[in-house]
Amino acid sequence: MQLLSSHTGMWVGSNRFRLMPDDPPAEGEATAHLSLGAAGNVTVLAYTWVHPEDGDQDAVLMLGPGEEPGGVLALWGDSWHQKPAVTSLRGTVDQGSVSVGYSYAEGWEWRITLTTDQPDLLRWRMDNVVPPSASGTDEAVAYWAMDGELRRSA
Repeated sequence: MQLLSSHTGMWVGSNRFRLMPDDPPAEGEATAHLSLGAAGNVTVLAYTWVHPEDGDQDAVLMLGPGEEPGGVLALWGDSWHQKPAVTSLRGTVDQGSVSVGYSYAEGWEWRITLTTDQPDLLRWRMDNVVPPSASGTDEAVAYWAMDGELRRSA
């Protein structure tokens, strides 16, 4: 399974970031390079983005097939989100998107979705899932924390 193989190459665009759901989004430049390795079994997304206070950031998301059909395993390292440790994620692949996530505290989750349903558009969205104990509701509440849209670089 070659994940996102139609979207290999260089990408440029923007990323919106907000720490909390009520924060106004801060927009900054973003770049990405998507490549395949290990005979096409591993997809590597190396990307940059700008934090509104901490400046330039960079990250790597490595994706590969999971043990279950349609399953995906990932390894993620981001200079701002979790330094210096990397995080392992699990998820699924569907037509035009890959979604992976992990739990990082009691009831809290982080989800990353890459969407490639258009040939010249690469999108990422990172959602923070707040548990009922912290959201003040009866259900977990998800909100986007990062939202990137990139176009093929000439």
